[in-house]
Amino acid sequence: MRPSTEEELAEIVRGAAGPLRIRGGGTRAIGRTDGAPLETAGLAGVRLYEPGALTLVAGAGSPLGEIEAMLAAEGQRLPFEAPDLRGLLGREGVSTLGGVVAANGSGPRRVQAGACRDSLIGVRFVDGAGQVVKNGGRVMKNVTGYDLVKLMAGSHGTLGVLSEVAFKLLPLPETELTLALPDLAPERAVEAMAAALGSPFDVSGAAHWPGRGTFLRIEGFEASVRYRAERLRRLLTGFGEAAEVESPWAAIRDVAPFHGREGDVWRLSLKPSEAPAVAARAGGAALFDWGGGLVWILTEPGTDLRARIAPFAGHATLVRGTAPVAAFHPEPLPLAALAAGLRARFDPRGLFNPGLMA
Repeated sequence: MRPSTEEELAEIVRGAAGPLRIRGGGTRAIGRTDGAPLETAGLAGVRLYEPGALTLVAGAGSPLGEIEAMLAAEGQRLPFEAPDLRGLLGREGVSTLGGVVAANGSGPRRVQAGACRDSLIGVRFVDGAGQVVKNGGRVMKNVTGYDLVKLMAGSHGTLGVLSEVAFKLLPLPETELTLALPDLAPERAVEAMAAALGSPFDVSGAAHWPGRGTFLRIEGFEASVRYRAERLRRLLTGFGEAAEVESPWAAIRDVAPFHGREGDVWRLSLKPSEAPAVAARAGGAALFDWGGGLVWILTEPGTDLRARIAPFAGHATLVRGTAPVAAFHPEPLPLAALAAGLRARFDPRGLFNPGLMA
């Protein structure tokens, strides 16, 4: 099933006799779910683009690459640096805007510009009753008590099928510069990243790639970037001499160190100060992003990493692998009850990606 209009999408949902597996470009879905495939790639096209207002409205099936190229031609970008997970997951296909929103896909720039959901200003989607729901952007429907824009980002298709998304945009920076500290122990790397992110120099990326270095990015006007980079070098002298290097951010964003390597890949979200100790308990290879707030771990196949690193204050998501556990971290009971209530409200028949969050 591949609807080309919102009306067709609503009709398909209303007539569904069983579960539906929601699919954008098939490039970033994780977890296990059953159901008849429902593809949203036909819901493509720019509905509104106002460069002067830094606003974009587009169909959820719009190819991410085409949108990014269109924005770049106007000197603009999506703020959140969406990752491309095809290499990590061994997938082909074309990433879509709706898929990015459903996964709340956010790259290294999250430390400065926020996550995908922070740039999302409007959504249209079809709920489990086949009704079109609108929230945010230029059109509002009164759904008292729910911020649906935020709810849909990161819902992984369990609350509704996105048909249209709206974003606020940012100008492309005139230049960017990356400083690299010599390879530090994870504890020292997290300290260095915290110092950089806590400085007034507007760091837009802070990552630690063991064996390669600790990387810090500054963006903006040329003169400002050079001034801030020099001041940041001085601030970090206690961690070693920072040198200017070529940009590693696409590789960090896409978790390139784990491409083509055997094993399970886990995504840990946690307090940066706890990241080195948790990574040490996890074993395997690690990649630290967001100043240590995001840690990617590569383990041997079939590893229950949650059990290995317990107790653990955070979330561990199985992004790729064979471990006999749910892909998403189990929620505390009060939060699980709230999430179940939301799914019952928006998808009372349990059509959309059933079992994904279990």
